[in-house]
Amino acid sequence: MTIDIKNLVRKKILNLQPYSSARDEFEGENGIFLDANENPFGKLNRYPDPSQRKIKEKLSELNQISTENIFLGNGSDEVIDLAFRIFCEPKKDKVLTFSPTYGMYEVSANINDVELINLDLNKNFQINLETLKPYLNDENLKIIFICSPNNPTGNSIQNIKYILENFNGIVFIDEAYIDFSPEETFRNQIENYPNLVVSQTFSKAWGMASVRVGIAYASEQIIKFYNKIKPPYNISQLNQDAILNTIDNDQVSENIKIILKEKKNLIENLEKLELVKKIYPSDTNFILVKVDNADSVYQNLVEQNIIIRNRNSAVKNCLRITVGSPEENEKLIETLKSIN
Repeated sequence: MTIDIKNLVRKKILNLQPYSSARDEFEGENGIFLDANENPFGKLNRYPDPSQRKIKEKLSELNQISTENIFLGNGSDEVIDLAFRIFCEPKKDKVLTFSPTYGMYEVSANINDVELINLDLNKNFQINLETLKPYLNDENLKIIFICSPNNPTGNSIQNIKYILENFNGIVFIDEAYIDFSPEETFRNQIENYPNLVVSQTFSKAWGMASVRVGIAYASEQIIKFYNKIKPPYNISQLNQDAILNTIDNDQVSENIKIILKEKKNLIENLEKLELVKKIYPSDTNFILVKVDNADSVYQNLVEQNIIIRNRNSAVKNCLRITVGSPEENEKLIETLKSIN
């Protein structure tokens, strides 16, 4: 399947002359800087690297992917929002996703005035291809968003390759939780599918949620459009330094092992509770749990200062429980035991 990405991009974006910052024009680190109207005094007086080159170089080494295939955003939410801005003409184009899923796809669609088609996942929280197929040839359908592993259901999504091979628009795979999953990342497929965007994050497995740095892996052509429209200094130097320090002092593999071990223990303890009716399969650092009365259980936990996520509005009588530390998980189970 041959796809010309330029045919998917909004005309105004194709013709856009991007803003060029002072640090875009000069990339050196040493010199007398009198180019950016910065204050000459202070420790944080200089603008950050707008291209985040050092982080991209680290990610390139870790994942064997060229820096030209990497974009860094102010959280994955910016990566999502910029996809709308690049590919979707307001009041004309459409995007599609599958419910229940991450709520920011709908929020970004509304902000950008783009119609959202929301198809229900089946009873196993998988895509119903027969329901999807009629939409694949819609010329105004520009992006399909797939969260895999999915939030809030926790499972990995099947049949993604079918969509990649049968849809001429952008396939955006949100892999925020991929580090906890036994499934292979689609990051390694970007050379095979020019219409593929894979979003990942430092917020989950890397434990850097407060830093707000998301990642997009895609063809060099798509990444150029991301760089063309992003704000000039979208990630602060403080946040860039924090990410670099975390990569250099890598504890992520060990932390993932601990979280997965704790998830196994948590599931075993939840299965013993009478109020728990079902625990859904999870490839993430959270568990979707069905109970008799989600609203009541949630409120009881809040009163004990234990905060989980009530997903009753998305999946009937279901609670989403993030795997915490051993002490936090033990406290949760003891509190649930006391709820009648």
